[in-house]
Amino acid sequence: MLEVGRITRAHGIRGEVIVELVTDRLERVAPGSVLHTPSGTLTVAQSTPHHGRWIVAFEGVTTRDGAEALRDTALRAEPVDDPDALWVHELIGSELVDADDVSRGRVVSVIANPASDLLELDDGSLVPVRFVTSHAPGLVRVDVPPGLFE
Repeated sequence: MLEVGRITRAHGIRGEVIVELVTDRLERVAPGSVLHTPSGTLTVAQSTPHHGRWIVAFEGVTTRDGAEALRDTALRAEPVDDPDALWVHELIGSELVDADDVSRGRVVSVIANPASDLLELDDGSLVPVRFVTSHAPGLVRVDVPPGLFE
């Protein structure tokens, strides 16, 4: 399961909550979507965008107290089957190889950046995700401009 968001707080008196998504897949908060939490599943009844976050109503949560009980809850879901997508959990730990088949290290994290997310390598190097040309389990290929690794 992938973490797709987090409930940050209650909103109003009817059981709605504010959800911050950590995914660009908006179907995660579409009505009928099932999200997993440490204490069970929640089904989205309704959702509305709100200042970069989402106001979400879950089936069975109808009071402010019910919503407050969900504060700081991580929301998880099954990975979406999209062969063209780059998934953070697949990139971390992968070997990064440049266009000349030279290994440049292992990806230790992915850093969110407004221009382009960055792959952080085990030696501290940063490589914009936009230079990724292909990926497979355990291997990421990039074609970077000259001088990036100097």
